Amino acid sequence: MTYLRYAPEIETPEQDEQATIDGIIQGMTQQSQTVETRDGHAVRASHAKSTACVTGTLTIADDLPPELAQGLFATPGSHAVAVRFAQGPGEKLGDRVSTHRGLSLKIFDVPGEKLPGHAADTQDFVLATGTTFPSGTASGFLRDGTVIGKATGLPEGVKSAVASTMRNFNKLLHAFGTESALADFFGHPFGHPLAESYFSQAPIRFGDYVAKLGAVPVAPAQRALESWQLDPKQDEDGFRHAAVAYFSENEAVYELKAQLWADRDKQPIEDASVDWPVAISPYRTIATLRLPRQDAYSPERVRYFDEVMTFRPAHSLAAHRPLGSVMRARLQVYQALSRFRQEENGVKAENTGGIAQIPA
Repeated sequence: MTYLRYAPEIETPEQDEQATIDGIIQGMTQQSQTVETRDGHAVRASHAKSTACVTGTLTIADDLPPELAQGLFATPGSHAVAVRFAQGPGEKLGDRVSTHRGLSLKIFDVPGEKLPGHAADTQDFVLATGTTFPSGTASGFLRDGTVIGKATGLPEGVKSAVASTMRNFNKLLHAFGTESALADFFGHPFGHPLAESYFSQAPIRFGDYVAKLGAVPVAPAQRALESWQLDPKQDEDGFRHAAVAYFSENEAVYELKAQLWADRDKQPIEDASVDWPVAISPYRTIATLRLPRQDAYSPERVRYFDEVMTFRPAHSLAAHRPLGSVMRARLQVYQALSRFRQEENGVKAENTGGIAQIPA
Protein backbone atom coordinates (compact mmCIF):
# COMPACT_ATOMS: atom_id res chain seq x y z
CA MET A 1 0.00 0.00 0.00
CA THR A 2 1.18 3.52 -0.80
CA TYR A 3 0.84 6.07 2.01
CA LEU A 4 0.71 9.81 1.44
CA ARG A 5 3.55 11.98 2.70
CA TYR A 6 3.34 14.90 5.09
CA ALA A 7 3.93 18.40 3.71
CA PRO A 8 2.97 21.76 5.27
CA GLU A 9 0.60 22.54 2.41
CA ILE A 10 -1.74 19.62 3.26
CA GLU A 11 -3.34 21.96 5.82
CA THR A 12 -5.75 24.58 4.47
CA PRO A 13 -6.89 26.93 7.26
CA GLU A 14 -9.94 29.10 6.73
CA GLN A 15 -9.25 32.82 6.43
CA ASP A 16 -11.13 33.70 9.64
CA GLU A 17 -9.86 30.75 11.65
CA GLN A 18 -8.10 32.84 14.30
CA ALA A 19 -11.30 34.74 15.02
CA THR A 20 -13.06 31.39 15.39
CA ILE A 21 -10.41 30.14 17.82
CA ASP A 22 -10.67 33.36 19.82
CA GLY A 23 -14.42 32.76 20.02
CA ILE A 24 -13.90 29.21 21.28
CA ILE A 25 -11.55 30.43 24.00
CA GLN A 26 -13.98 33.15 25.05
CA GLY A 27 -16.96 30.79 25.11
CA MET A 28 -15.22 28.00 27.00
CA THR A 29 -13.76 30.47 29.49
CA GLN A 30 -17.27 31.75 30.20
CA GLN A 31 -18.40 28.15 30.65
CA SER A 32 -15.58 27.60 33.16
CA GLN A 33 -16.53 30.80 34.99
CA THR A 34 -20.11 29.54 35.33
CA VAL A 35 -18.90 26.28 36.86
CA GLU A 36 -16.45 28.07 39.16
CA THR A 37 -19.14 30.45 40.41
CA ARG A 38 -21.47 27.54 41.12
CA ASP A 39 -18.95 25.12 42.66
CA GLY A 40 -16.38 27.51 44.12
CA HIS A 41 -13.50 25.94 42.20
CA ALA A 42 -12.28 26.09 38.60
CA VAL A 43 -11.99 22.75 36.78
CA ARG A 44 -10.98 21.63 33.31
CA ALA A 45 -13.28 23.00 30.61
CA SER A 46 -13.54 19.44 29.29
CA HIS A 47 -12.88 16.10 30.97
CA ALA A 48 -13.12 17.68 34.42
CA LYS A 49 -14.03 14.55 36.41
CA SER A 50 -11.12 12.13 36.56
CA THR A 51 -11.78 8.40 36.73
CA ALA A 52 -8.25 7.08 37.28
CA CYS A 53 -4.81 8.69 37.54
CA VAL A 54 -2.12 6.10 36.83
CA THR A 55 1.45 5.58 35.68
CA GLY A 56 3.03 2.86 33.58
CA THR A 57 5.21 2.09 30.60
CA LEU A 58 4.96 2.54 26.84
CA THR A 59 7.08 0.04 24.91
CA ILE A 60 7.75 0.78 21.25
CA ALA A 61 7.93 -2.29 19.05
CA ASP A 62 11.39 -3.13 17.70
CA ASP A 63 10.29 -4.58 14.35
CA LEU A 64 8.19 -1.77 12.89
CA PRO A 65 8.23 -1.29 9.10
CA PRO A 66 9.68 2.02 7.85
CA GLU A 67 6.32 3.79 7.47
CA LEU A 68 5.51 3.11 11.15
CA ALA A 69 9.00 3.64 12.58
CA GLN A 70 8.52 7.41 12.57
CA GLY A 71 9.09 10.23 15.06
CA LEU A 72 8.90 8.94 18.62
CA PHE A 73 8.29 5.44 17.26
CA ALA A 74 11.50 5.32 15.22
CA THR A 75 13.49 4.18 18.26
CA PRO A 76 12.51 0.92 20.00
CA GLY A 77 12.46 0.92 23.78
CA SER A 78 10.39 1.80 26.81
CA HIS A 79 9.21 5.12 28.24
CA ALA A 80 7.58 5.96 31.55
CA VAL A 81 4.06 7.38 31.09
CA ALA A 82 1.29 9.09 33.02
CA VAL A 83 -2.33 8.45 32.04
CA ARG A 84 -5.48 10.27 33.13
CA PHE A 85 -8.87 8.69 32.43
CA ALA A 86 -11.81 11.10 32.66
CA GLN A 87 -15.45 11.77 31.86
CA GLY A 88 -16.25 14.24 29.10
CA PRO A 89 -18.08 17.25 30.60
CA GLY A 90 -16.29 20.37 31.75
CA GLU A 91 -17.91 20.02 35.17
CA LYS A 92 -18.03 17.30 37.81
CA LEU A 93 -21.42 15.68 37.26
CA GLY A 94 -22.88 12.43 38.52
CA ASP A 95 -22.25 9.44 36.27
CA ARG A 96 -25.88 9.29 35.12
CA VAL A 97 -24.70 12.08 32.77
CA SER A 98 -22.60 9.59 30.84
CA THR A 99 -21.04 11.31 27.83
CA HIS A 100 -17.87 10.64 25.82
CA ARG A 101 -14.69 9.80 27.74
CA GLY A 102 -11.03 10.68 27.54
CA LEU A 103 -7.61 9.11 27.95
CA SER A 104 -4.75 11.60 28.18
CA LEU A 105 -1.27 10.14 27.76
CA LYS A 106 2.00 11.85 28.71
CA ILE A 107 5.17 10.07 27.57
CA PHE A 108 8.48 10.93 29.27
CA ASP A 109 12.13 10.92 28.13
CA VAL A 110 11.31 11.90 24.56
CA PRO A 111 14.21 13.77 22.97
CA GLY A 112 14.00 15.67 19.70
CA GLU A 113 12.75 18.91 18.20
CA LYS A 114 9.58 20.12 19.93
CA LEU A 115 6.83 22.49 18.90
CA PRO A 116 7.49 26.14 19.81
CA GLY A 117 6.91 26.79 23.50
CA HIS A 118 7.34 23.19 24.60
CA ALA A 119 10.61 22.72 26.47
CA ALA A 120 10.16 19.40 28.34
CA ASP A 121 11.21 16.05 26.86
CA THR A 122 7.64 14.80 26.78
CA GLN A 123 5.01 13.89 24.22
CA ASP A 124 1.29 14.19 24.96
CA PHE A 125 -1.50 12.42 23.11
CA VAL A 126 -5.08 13.37 24.01
CA LEU A 127 -7.52 10.60 23.07
CA ALA A 128 -11.28 10.11 23.43
CA THR A 129 -13.97 7.52 22.77
CA GLY A 130 -15.18 7.55 19.18
CA THR A 131 -13.08 7.58 16.03
CA THR A 132 -14.29 11.03 14.97
CA PHE A 133 -14.80 14.47 16.51
CA PRO A 134 -18.44 15.33 15.69
CA SER A 135 -17.87 19.09 15.42
CA GLY A 136 -15.50 18.44 12.52
CA THR A 137 -13.83 21.84 12.29
CA ALA A 138 -12.96 24.83 14.46
CA SER A 139 -16.14 26.61 13.33
CA GLY A 140 -18.17 23.51 14.25
CA PHE A 141 -16.34 23.42 17.58
CA LEU A 142 -17.42 27.04 18.20
CA ARG A 143 -21.02 26.23 17.25
CA ASP A 144 -21.26 23.15 19.48
CA GLY A 145 -19.31 24.81 22.27
CA THR A 146 -21.84 27.63 22.31
CA VAL A 147 -24.64 25.10 22.83
CA ILE A 148 -22.72 23.34 25.61
CA GLY A 149 -21.88 26.65 27.24
CA LYS A 150 -25.53 27.69 27.36
CA ALA A 151 -26.42 24.31 28.86
CA THR A 152 -23.79 24.50 31.60
CA GLY A 153 -26.08 26.42 33.96
CA LEU A 154 -28.98 23.97 33.54
CA PRO A 155 -29.89 21.52 36.33
CA GLU A 156 -28.06 18.19 36.30
CA GLY A 157 -31.35 16.37 35.79
CA VAL A 158 -31.81 18.09 32.43
CA LYS A 159 -28.31 17.05 31.35
CA SER A 160 -29.05 13.49 32.42
CA ALA A 161 -32.24 13.50 30.35
CA VAL A 162 -30.36 14.74 27.28
CA ALA A 163 -27.70 12.04 27.71
CA SER A 164 -30.40 9.39 28.07
CA THR A 165 -32.18 10.60 24.93
CA MET A 166 -28.94 10.48 22.94
CA ARG A 167 -28.15 6.94 24.17
CA ASN A 168 -31.61 5.73 23.22
CA PHE A 169 -31.34 7.40 19.82
CA ASN A 170 -28.13 5.52 19.11
CA LYS A 171 -29.70 2.25 20.27
CA LEU A 172 -32.39 2.82 17.65
CA LEU A 173 -29.78 3.56 14.99
CA HIS A 174 -27.85 0.40 15.92
CA ALA A 175 -30.91 -1.61 14.91
CA PHE A 176 -30.36 -0.27 11.39
CA GLY A 177 -26.62 -0.91 11.43
CA THR A 178 -25.45 2.65 11.98
CA GLU A 179 -24.90 5.20 14.75
CA SER A 180 -24.49 8.92 15.37
CA ALA A 181 -21.12 10.17 16.62
CA LEU A 182 -22.81 13.33 17.89
CA ALA A 183 -25.37 11.32 19.87
CA ASP A 184 -22.57 9.24 21.38
CA PHE A 185 -20.67 12.41 22.30
CA PHE A 186 -23.61 13.59 24.42
CA GLY A 187 -24.93 10.19 25.53
CA HIS A 188 -22.32 7.44 25.81
CA PRO A 189 -23.27 3.93 27.07
CA PHE A 190 -22.67 3.00 30.71
CA GLY A 191 -19.77 0.66 29.88
CA HIS A 192 -16.59 0.18 31.88
CA PRO A 193 -13.98 2.91 31.16
CA LEU A 194 -11.17 0.32 30.94
CA ALA A 195 -13.01 -1.73 28.33
CA GLU A 196 -13.15 1.27 25.96
CA SER A 197 -10.94 2.08 22.98
CA TYR A 198 -9.73 5.67 22.69
CA PHE A 199 -8.75 7.63 19.57
CA SER A 200 -7.05 10.87 18.54
CA GLN A 201 -10.09 11.53 16.28
CA ALA A 202 -8.12 14.14 14.33
CA PRO A 203 -4.82 13.58 12.50
CA ILE A 204 -1.25 14.29 13.55
CA ARG A 205 1.98 14.41 11.65
CA PHE A 206 3.62 10.99 11.84
CA GLY A 207 7.19 11.77 10.84
CA ASP A 208 7.26 11.60 7.04
CA TYR A 209 3.60 10.56 7.04
CA VAL A 210 0.26 11.46 8.65
CA ALA A 211 -1.83 9.32 11.00
CA LYS A 212 -4.65 9.05 13.48
CA LEU A 213 -3.96 7.13 16.69
CA GLY A 214 -5.95 4.64 18.72
CA ALA A 215 -5.49 2.81 22.02
CA VAL A 216 -7.23 -0.58 22.13
CA PRO A 217 -7.55 -2.66 25.35
CA VAL A 218 -6.07 -6.15 25.06
CA ALA A 219 -5.61 -7.53 28.60
CA PRO A 220 -7.94 -10.50 29.24
CA ALA A 221 -9.29 -8.82 32.39
CA GLN A 222 -10.24 -5.75 30.34
CA ARG A 223 -11.83 -7.79 27.57
CA ALA A 224 -13.91 -9.56 30.23
CA LEU A 225 -15.51 -6.20 31.07
CA GLU A 226 -17.11 -5.67 27.66
CA SER A 227 -20.60 -6.51 28.98
CA TRP A 228 -20.19 -4.57 32.26
CA GLN A 229 -22.78 -1.84 32.80
CA LEU A 230 -22.97 0.83 35.49
CA ASP A 231 -26.21 1.41 37.37
CA PRO A 232 -25.90 5.17 38.07
CA LYS A 233 -28.90 5.02 40.41
CA GLN A 234 -26.73 2.95 42.74
CA ASP A 235 -23.49 4.92 42.42
CA GLU A 236 -23.06 8.41 40.96
CA ASP A 237 -19.28 7.92 40.98
CA GLY A 238 -19.44 4.35 39.72
CA PHE A 239 -17.02 4.73 36.84
CA ARG A 240 -14.29 5.90 39.21
CA HIS A 241 -15.02 3.19 41.74
CA ALA A 242 -14.98 0.53 39.01
CA ALA A 243 -11.65 1.76 37.62
CA VAL A 244 -10.05 1.93 41.08
CA ALA A 245 -11.28 -1.57 41.89
CA TYR A 246 -9.91 -2.87 38.60
CA PHE A 247 -6.43 -1.41 39.14
CA SER A 248 -6.29 -2.78 42.69
CA GLU A 249 -6.24 -6.31 41.27
CA ASN A 250 -5.32 -6.13 37.56
CA GLU A 251 -3.03 -4.47 35.09
CA ALA A 252 -4.44 -2.68 32.04
CA VAL A 253 -2.79 -3.18 28.66
CA TYR A 254 -3.46 -1.27 25.44
CA GLU A 255 -2.08 -1.62 21.97
CA LEU A 256 -1.30 1.85 20.64
CA LYS A 257 -2.11 1.87 16.95
CA ALA A 258 -1.60 4.21 13.99
CA GLN A 259 -3.90 4.60 10.99
CA LEU A 260 -1.84 6.09 8.17
CA TRP A 261 -3.14 8.61 5.64
CA ALA A 262 -3.59 7.03 2.21
CA ASP A 263 -6.46 8.80 0.40
CA ARG A 264 -6.87 12.60 0.18
CA ASP A 265 -10.59 12.42 -0.61
CA LYS A 266 -11.76 9.72 1.79
CA GLN A 267 -9.38 10.69 4.61
CA PRO A 268 -9.66 14.48 4.87
CA ILE A 269 -7.19 16.41 7.00
CA GLU A 270 -9.40 19.39 7.85
CA ASP A 271 -12.72 17.70 8.73
CA ALA A 272 -12.37 15.52 11.85
CA SER A 273 -16.02 14.42 11.64
CA VAL A 274 -15.18 12.10 8.73
CA ASP A 275 -14.24 8.58 9.76
CA TRP A 276 -11.16 7.33 7.93
CA PRO A 277 -12.20 3.96 6.44
CA VAL A 278 -10.20 1.06 7.84
CA ALA A 279 -10.70 -0.70 4.52
CA ILE A 280 -8.37 1.91 2.99
CA SER A 281 -5.92 2.05 5.88
CA PRO A 282 -6.25 -0.17 8.98
CA TYR A 283 -5.05 0.67 12.48
CA ARG A 284 -1.65 -0.99 12.96
CA THR A 285 0.09 -1.59 16.30
CA ILE A 286 3.13 0.59 17.02
CA ALA A 287 3.56 0.23 20.80
CA THR A 288 2.19 -1.39 23.96
CA LEU A 289 0.89 0.68 26.86
CA ARG A 290 1.09 -1.23 30.14
CA LEU A 291 -0.47 0.15 33.35
CA PRO A 292 0.30 -2.12 36.31
CA ARG A 293 -1.73 -2.75 39.46
CA GLN A 294 -1.69 0.38 41.62
CA ASP A 295 -3.70 2.80 43.70
CA ALA A 296 -5.42 4.61 40.85
CA TYR A 297 -6.86 7.42 42.94
CA SER A 298 -4.52 8.31 45.78
CA PRO A 299 -5.31 11.84 47.10
CA GLU A 300 -1.91 13.39 46.40
CA ARG A 301 -1.67 11.94 42.91
CA VAL A 302 -5.20 12.99 42.02
CA ARG A 303 -4.54 16.53 43.22
CA TYR A 304 -1.41 16.65 41.06
CA PHE A 305 -3.12 15.21 37.97
CA ASP A 306 -6.24 17.34 38.30
CA GLU A 307 -4.80 20.63 39.53
CA VAL A 308 -1.15 20.85 38.47
CA MET A 309 -0.39 18.63 35.51
CA THR A 310 -1.63 19.53 32.04
CA PHE A 311 -2.09 17.37 28.96
CA ARG A 312 -1.99 19.37 25.73
CA PRO A 313 -1.65 18.60 22.02
CA ALA A 314 0.96 21.40 21.99
CA HIS A 315 3.23 19.27 24.22
CA SER A 316 4.59 17.53 21.16
CA LEU A 317 7.52 16.67 19.00
CA ALA A 318 7.59 18.57 15.74
CA ALA A 319 7.41 15.12 14.12
CA HIS A 320 3.94 14.65 15.68
CA ARG A 321 2.49 18.13 15.12
CA PRO A 322 -1.32 18.09 15.45
CA LEU A 323 -2.98 18.71 12.07
CA GLY A 324 -6.28 20.06 10.79
CA SER A 325 -8.78 22.65 11.91
CA VAL A 326 -9.78 21.12 15.24
CA MET A 327 -6.19 20.39 16.23
CA ARG A 328 -5.00 23.90 15.37
CA ALA A 329 -7.74 25.22 17.64
CA ARG A 330 -6.71 22.86 20.43
CA LEU A 331 -3.13 24.10 20.29
CA GLN A 332 -4.34 27.47 21.59
CA VAL A 333 -7.52 26.54 23.47
CA TYR A 334 -5.94 24.04 25.86
CA GLN A 335 -3.23 26.49 26.86
CA ALA A 336 -5.64 29.37 27.45
CA LEU A 337 -8.06 27.31 29.51
CA SER A 338 -5.29 25.72 31.60
CA ARG A 339 -3.95 29.17 32.38
CA PHE A 340 -7.41 30.39 33.43
CA ARG A 341 -8.05 27.35 35.65
CA GLN A 342 -4.69 27.44 37.41
CA GLU A 343 -4.72 31.20 37.94
CA GLU A 344 -8.23 31.07 39.41
CA ASN A 345 -7.20 28.27 41.77
CA GLY A 346 -3.87 29.85 42.71
CA VAL A 347 -1.94 26.88 41.33
CA LYS A 348 1.53 27.38 39.91
CA ALA A 349 1.68 26.05 36.34
CA GLU A 350 4.06 23.15 35.92
CA ASN A 351 5.03 21.46 32.66
CA THR A 352 5.72 18.05 34.15
CA GLY A 353 9.00 16.87 32.70
CA GLY A 354 9.67 13.60 34.52
CA ILE A 355 7.86 10.71 36.12
CA ALA A 356 9.61 11.45 39.44
CA GLN A 357 7.50 14.63 39.78
CA ILE A 358 4.32 12.59 40.06
CA PRO A 359 3.28 11.65 43.64
CA ALA A 360 2.80 7.99 44.52
